[in-house]
Amino acid sequence: MSDWLLWLRDIAPAMPTAMVSVLATEGSAPRGPGARMLVTADGLHGTIGGGQLEYRAIEQARAILALPPGSWRVQDYPLGPLLGQCCGGRVRLLVEHVDPAALDWLADARDDRVLVSTLRPGAILRHVSGQALPAPISARGDRPREGATLVEAIGQHSRPLYLFGAGHVGQAIARHATPLPIRLAWFDTRPVFETIEGVAIVPEAAIEQCVDEAPDDAAILILTHDHALDYRLTLAALRRGPVAFVGLIGSATKRARFLSRLTGDGIADEARARLTCPIGVSGITGKEPDVIAIAALAQILQLGRERRAA
Repeated sequence: MSDWLLWLRDIAPAMPTAMVSVLATEGSAPRGPGARMLVTADGLHGTIGGGQLEYRAIEQARAILALPPGSWRVQDYPLGPLLGQCCGGRVRLLVEHVDPAALDWLADARDDRVLVSTLRPGAILRHVSGQALPAPISARGDRPREGATLVEAIGQHSRPLYLFGAGHVGQAIARHATPLPIRLAWFDTRPVFETIEGVAIVPEAAIEQCVDEAPDDAAILILTHDHALDYRLTLAALRRGPVAFVGLIGSATKRARFLSRLTGDGIADEARARLTCPIGVSGITGKEPDVIAIAALAQILQLGRERRAA
């Protein structure tokens, strides 16, 4: 669950709280739509990008705390000389005094859902939906008024990552993936790793089933202790329907050997072309587990950010 949802659940019932939401941006802006910040009389949680934009937004948030819960306003900010910022973009914000009696929707909130907000006089009515996102909200033109309905992403698209291997590199990837928009499913066949939190120990005879269960938008990373097991997983990943990414740890020599075997096993050229080996963004040559992990995760973060309706 996104941090702002946790903050909202814990803080808003305990003290007067304002929420600042980035509804839309145009051009260069510090944060994108969906970024949120909670503001209390003497505290801040989150950020919409810092600088003068955030300073002004905090002023507006603390001013709205003097109004009844449910009060809201939409504010537009050009990011130019008047704000002392040089981004040159434009940001549209929703600033609201959170009504703690109107947070029932939090029970249904998930990062892969959308938040539907209807602006009413002195209130915002919300519910959570699994519908696909509509066209982005504009940062120009008329501001949303009473009666308008806003449909926003609750969180970033969290890429499913099916990680095979719990050795040093696997552990580094799992560690660095924690704060990223990634949902980790982590597998190994060796019982010695069953004490590591998050690792599912799967019998070697059944390991390919985990590949078959990966959703179509998943990234699959293969880095086990055994080349034969690596090959079985790679073969399974390329035989099933396409996924967003299939990565195999190893050298160019390992790639060439695997591609030759894949050809012999009837894997078509189009499917073999989906194999990424070595893994990691180009130009990073370190072999330390943390270096490999960060390079591989950066590669996954570069994938398209499509959202799918739940």
